[in-house]
Amino acid sequence: MLSTLSSLSPRQTLAQILNFALVLSTAFMLWKGLSIATDSPSPIVVVLSGSMEPAFQRGDLLFLWNRGLDTQIGEIVVYNVKGKDIPIVHRVVRRFGGADEPLRLLTKGDNNVADDTELYARGQDYLTRSTDIIGSVVGYVPFVGYVTILLSEHPWLKTVLLGLMGVMVVLQRE
Repeated sequence: MLSTLSSLSPRQTLAQILNFALVLSTAFMLWKGLSIATDSPSPIVVVLSGSMEPAFQRGDLLFLWNRGLDTQIGEIVVYNVKGKDIPIVHRVVRRFGGADEPLRLLTKGDNNVADDTELYARGQDYLTRSTDIIGSVVGYVPFVGYVTILLSEHPWLKTVLLGLMGVMVVLQRE
């Protein structure tokens, strides 16, 4: 492997590094483009728990849309709790307000006994649609996001995969 690296001319090495940078920047631009199109800071999320079974399984990849602010009862939304970074995927079971006052929502996981008031931030009884909701689920791909779960549960695996990808990019010849 090192002999292959040393046999590359400086121009070839620079071309490989630029190819790798191009792949990374393209992925970033696609993510930002999706964020703008969907009006969501996170247009794609992975289901991390079994709280929405049987509708969604752990590892399902969800596609979000945040353009319509009139969320209905029964709609599945993704929200962030203030002070926590993990998005939660649950169904709207009650709505309050709307029209002149801010729309407030109460959510619950399909597989949970109680509503989500225990999950909300301290002193918060409802989610405010305009500030707490990341988006509404408009589609999903089963189990594709399980790779993300594995990478977050086993950090060493992330390092190994990134290293392998970097080596493959550098060693690839066109």
